[in-house]
Amino acid sequence: MTTQVLHLNKGAERRIRSGHHWIYSNEIDLNKSPLQAFESGSIANAVDFAGKGLGSFMVNPQALICARLVSRQMDRSLSSSVLKNRLKQALALREQCFAQPSYRWVYGDSDGLSGLVIDRFNDILTVQVSTAGMEQRLPVILEHLQRLVQPRGILVKNDGKMRASEGLDNYVEVAFGEVPEQVELIENGVRFLAPLMTGQKTGWFYDHRPNRLLAAQWAKARTVLDVFSYVGGWGITAAVHGAAAVTCVDASQLALKGVLANAELNNCADRVDTQAGDAFEVLERLNTEKTRFDVVIIDPPAFITRRKDMAAGERAYQRLNEMAMKLVSHGGLLVSASCSMHLDNDRLRDMIRSAGRKLDRHVVILAEGSQGADHPVLPAVPETRYIKAIFAQVSQSF
Repeated sequence: MTTQVLHLNKGAERRIRSGHHWIYSNEIDLNKSPLQAFESGSIANAVDFAGKGLGSFMVNPQALICARLVSRQMDRSLSSSVLKNRLKQALALREQCFAQPSYRWVYGDSDGLSGLVIDRFNDILTVQVSTAGMEQRLPVILEHLQRLVQPRGILVKNDGKMRASEGLDNYVEVAFGEVPEQVELIENGVRFLAPLMTGQKTGWFYDHRPNRLLAAQWAKARTVLDVFSYVGGWGITAAVHGAAAVTCVDASQLALKGVLANAELNNCADRVDTQAGDAFEVLERLNTEKTRFDVVIIDPPAFITRRKDMAAGERAYQRLNEMAMKLVSHGGLLVSASCSMHLDNDRLRDMIRSAGRKLDRHVVILAEGSQGADHPVLPAVPETRYIKAIFAQVSQSF
């Protein structure tokens, strides 16, 4: 049973009662509950200023987010049975949504497992932990994963940036079985090889799945430019769905080798080529050469990872959208994507508006997309919604 109690400052409970899952260190009454008295990863009850219960929370006294919701009920823990049940519930949701076992199985707070991410690639799993509490419970989690789906291998890829703020070291290791350098997955009916060991994050980005399919449906018989392509998630999907020609741009030669391998895998290599280099420099060169594309897709890394990066990050997004819009042929489509949680959809939409006016283009928005069902959004936790994609038709002004 939980005995320790986190006392919140007056008014600090409002966000929790409205549905949020996190308590920040500056919201704690340090006279009543000094944080140094709590062990990292321990479970504590939280109460408001009047002593009314808010629930059970996983604590890390070292972190800015010092407590993460375990349950709205008091005296609850993240026991082995609780972990198993939440893993099973998350799995059931994905199995209901996807025909193929290729998806994000666990998405942190949205699945009641704050600080845990699990991606599934058929019989291979990748696990990422970003909180001290989940790190302590990792051996139990790994046991449940083996029993629930009998994977061939589990890779623990704990090299994320958030681990340092939780006082955790970085490491990558095979925790169970055998894990190949590349694994195959199926997304939107397209086969891909994802580089688990050397690739970015968990090796693949399932989050833009619905947006990649929507872009591909517009790309049939058209020319496509896929910028920040990685191993071709957008571009290869477009090619498989009938794009006339696809050009993938990335700074990584290794990623572009992955593009070509995925093109071969899907029998569309004759319609896919690559260009290596800095995205901004490649876009500038293509514009100088007066090259135009029917569909231009920009899916950059997060230019805004912290609030203090807002100004510089927004300038980068604005410049990128302007450069990409120049390359869209008359009546073509610009797909502007972002994975920066701090850039909201309204701001991205306004950047596209601004780019259109600056370039004297007539811009209409045809659709707006978010993340897939394997990245479910908690309505009271805006941090769980980070993916956005705007599909805008671009033509000459009237």
